[in-house]
Amino acid sequence: MAEHRNGNTKTVAGKASGAASGYAINLENFSKRLKMLYSHWNEHNNDLWGASEALAIATPPPSEDLRYLKSSALNVWLLGYEFPDTVMVFMKKQIHFLCSQKKASLLEIVKKSAMEVVGVDVMMHVKAKNDDATALMDTIFRAIHAQSSLDGHDTPIVGHIAREAPEGKLLETWDEKLKGENFQLSDITNGFSDLFAVKDSSEITNMKKAAYLTSSVMKHFVVPKMEKVIDEEKKVSHSSLMDDTEKVILEPAKIKVKLKAENVDICYPPIFQSGGVFDLRPSASSNEQNLYYDSTSVIICAIGSRYNSYCSNVARTFLIDANPMQSKAYEVLLKAHEAAISALKPGNKAGAVYQAALSIVEKDAPELAANLTKSAGTGIGLEFRESGLSLNSKNDRVLKSGMVFNVSLGFQNLQSETKNPKTQKFSLLLSDTVIVGQTDPEVVTSASSKAVKDVAYSFNEDDEEEEQPKVKPETNGAEAFSKATLRSVNQEMSKEELRRQHQAELARQKNEETARRLAGGGSGSSDNRGGSKHSGELIAYKNVNDLSPPRDLMIHIDQKNEAILLPIYGSMVPFHVATVKSVTSQQDTNRSCYIRIIFNVPGTPFSPHDSNSLKFQGLIYVKEVSFRSKDPRHISEVVQMIKTLRRQVASRESERAERATLVTQEKLQLSGAKFKPIRMSDLWIRPVFGGRGRKLTGTLEAHANGFRYSTSRPDERVDVMYGNIKHAFFQPAEKEMITLLHFHLHNHIMVGNKKTKDVQFYVEVMDVVQTIGGGKRSNYDPDEIEEEQRERARKNKISTEFQNFVNRVNDLWGQPQFKALDLEFDQPLRELGFHGVPHKSSAFIVPTSSCLVELIETPFVVITLSEIEIVNLERVGLGQKNFDMTVVFKDFKRDVFRIDSIPSTSLDGIKEWLDTTDLKYYESRLNLNWRPILKTITDDPEKFIEDGGWEFLNMEASDSESDNSQESDRGYEPSDVEPDSASEEEDDDSESLVESDDDEEEDSEEGSEEEEGKTWEELEREASNADREKGNESDSEEERTRRKIKAFGKARAPEKRHPGGSNPKRARMR
Repeated sequence: MAEHRNGNTKTVAGKASGAASGYAINLENFSKRLKMLYSHWNEHNNDLWGASEALAIATPPPSEDLRYLKSSALNVWLLGYEFPDTVMVFMKKQIHFLCSQKKASLLEIVKKSAMEVVGVDVMMHVKAKNDDATALMDTIFRAIHAQSSLDGHDTPIVGHIAREAPEGKLLETWDEKLKGENFQLSDITNGFSDLFAVKDSSEITNMKKAAYLTSSVMKHFVVPKMEKVIDEEKKVSHSSLMDDTEKVILEPAKIKVKLKAENVDICYPPIFQSGGVFDLRPSASSNEQNLYYDSTSVIICAIGSRYNSYCSNVARTFLIDANPMQSKAYEVLLKAHEAAISALKPGNKAGAVYQAALSIVEKDAPELAANLTKSAGTGIGLEFRESGLSLNSKNDRVLKSGMVFNVSLGFQNLQSETKNPKTQKFSLLLSDTVIVGQTDPEVVTSASSKAVKDVAYSFNEDDEEEEQPKVKPETNGAEAFSKATLRSVNQEMSKEELRRQHQAELARQKNEETARRLAGGGSGSSDNRGGSKHSGELIAYKNVNDLSPPRDLMIHIDQKNEAILLPIYGSMVPFHVATVKSVTSQQDTNRSCYIRIIFNVPGTPFSPHDSNSLKFQGLIYVKEVSFRSKDPRHISEVVQMIKTLRRQVASRESERAERATLVTQEKLQLSGAKFKPIRMSDLWIRPVFGGRGRKLTGTLEAHANGFRYSTSRPDERVDVMYGNIKHAFFQPAEKEMITLLHFHLHNHIMVGNKKTKDVQFYVEVMDVVQTIGGGKRSNYDPDEIEEEQRERARKNKISTEFQNFVNRVNDLWGQPQFKALDLEFDQPLRELGFHGVPHKSSAFIVPTSSCLVELIETPFVVITLSEIEIVNLERVGLGQKNFDMTVVFKDFKRDVFRIDSIPSTSLDGIKEWLDTTDLKYYESRLNLNWRPILKTITDDPEKFIEDGGWEFLNMEASDSESDNSQESDRGYEPSDVEPDSASEEEDDDSESLVESDDDEEEDSEEGSEEEEGKTWEELEREASNADREKGNESDSEEERTRRKIKAFGKARAPEKRHPGGSNPKRARMR
């Protein structure tokens, strides 16, 4: 729909030769509004216009994106059209226009009116096609200085719209010169907000027409369309409903609305939400999920349209077979919404509107107050959200007749008492466009009904249930509060109970699935652990004649043949450099220097078993050689050369071995001249290319069957085929320093000399700045503010460029030839993220719709959710500040993945996320040693299934089984000591399933079977007796305390002490 984005904003662009003749400025409106502008400026100059002597407004070039700018709004409000790439400067006695010739010819007509109404001269500065307009800008600046001098000021104060970043060459030049001139700049955004707030009669007419179109589309298209989909049980996606609705808005004749299509546009892409995923912000989007209309489901629809650039908005919530909780929540919201609208009266403060809605909620349903949106809406007009007119509790702005508001109120993230995960969480939203009248407000979108009887649908066969949502229960305040409180408690209980039930069902399904997989003999793919590298046969010289004749009996390094020539018994004996394990040199007191060379030979610990040593096992090998020399300089050169050559050969062999395992990729098909590739430049890559040269940015291009990244160096190039992409991610910078695109691949590729499955392209959104001087800068420092604004603008610009690239690539992947690949850029869900340590450092780990990822710190983490067997949450218990997460994969030969030190505050959120993604999780109080567990499962899968599968991890089940044991009768005893009961029950020599740092220490302590079961008192008594017998009386108090704690902690006899025992009175310490 990009071609319709600016359809309603009539843009004056010098394109056609007779462009100006097609436009006519309404001089009556111009005169009236120019007078309003100057009178408002004079009246409120100090408090709203920053004491400005001149107002400089620069309008950017046209864009296909939906956007709302104060500069564009001023163009439309004053002139009736948007004049892109134009600079307007309002002064007390002059108005300056800097624009193209054709725009200037259109603006000539306003000169007379401007002089008659406010007594100002209109000056035209016509910019030639290839001119940078700097000379014209200097002329304007001289005029500003001249006026300021007449007023007795040295430094003119020039007002500008600070939040609007310059776009295009003209505006960038203007902005640079404006900031470089001797001006004091002030922000005049508040002045324009107040000027635009009260609408005149023609503006009210435009808004009423826009509202009529919006409500008509909702009533005559959206509701019938949705009813038909539900009645016929069709599967229709939210995005397709969005597209159909947008087409109807842009062609009003389809619903018999008599408005010209060229005057109409959308405020934002229509929003359709259902199935438990809701976002009440206007920036929300309709996803690709199908409309969900099962029992107790909720559907939110929001649409906005513009007429002659003036906006309107309406949002409705539809209830399908609503339960009592959903019905009451909607009735309370409806009542609160009506109260907010009723408070829109002249003289009231904007904050009173939200307070009126909040008081209704706190009175009728206090348990829902926390879920109420923090604002009751915003002002609306030429901009969808007018700054300064937010209906929140903190706004003291006084309402006036003629103001127009988008009254939007909702409940976010409510919990419903249902077993269906798609209806457990729901939100409600109501929005209307309301005009503040002389006495009462006027709801101009009332044609779309929001009454309960019109939005609550019942498809149950029971007639009584059909009428239930429409009956409003009558209760007094005390009863309502009591029921609400009980409902809240039951809701929390049922939420936990539902999760437990769902997990039990997942456990059953998981055990059945695992049994089927193990019965089929598939625990996963091949074992990647411990694979040995086999290098090629090492040959330094193919023939004796290839040896160069030695000049002296000295150690020589043959760089070409990668050999070391050693003088042995008068002959030069060659050794390939790959056979050298290490080389060292040492100098003694007699100025003699020794060089020692150690070789790789079979049979030594940790020696690599290459094909040569395995092939010639029966031969005699030289393990090491030493030489003495009186030339230390020569020895150090030899050592350095050997080490350098070894490094080069090892690097080459490693790269060759890695390349040998690569899967052959298809060849990249470059886009032809007809279809240009989708391109994004100035990107960095991770992993980086090798080499010692300066790192360079490169360009990423999307071609016919893959991406190509290349820098200006010919050898720095990477091709990523679409067919090799397993997951694609787009992560904009929010709290990070980079915006990135990340590709996780099926098969490894080579980036430089590195073998990798993850390739990332990124841009740093801001520079790391360190203040020299150490002083802390003020929050009101203009340089600091300007720097923040510049960083914010750069961040937004980069995010927009990345988003455009992602959208275009997604469109490319949506073509039929790529449907089988099922590719789409996924975006991390930051609100579900948590901190943890996946490798060596703490990182922020974020779920996506199909993965769990960490894409900032290296090495990257990309875990595919469909490959996860179970998740075990370890070290979970009272008093623990953090816990660990272990991910067990369906491929049991693959090592588990651990994320350590997750804050305990994230536990409930992680459980909820795992449950909603249908992943079975268990909890344990200890860290488990997973390698022997997985080995046991793969060695005897039948026994694993017979023993209940993964239920051995079920902490609740194991606790309930031990209720009748003797220890359970003692009650809870807090202790930091881990029980050793398992060692009493299991006497086999198998590896412990619980990891412990004290394993080696416990193995070294030998104790008899009798001693292992003794209490601390008995051990204390025996130790005291032994001390008395041996007469050991020299032990310190500290040593006795240490042994006492150790004996208590291990529940074993203390080690035998050295002579010189302890105090014989120690037994009394009991």
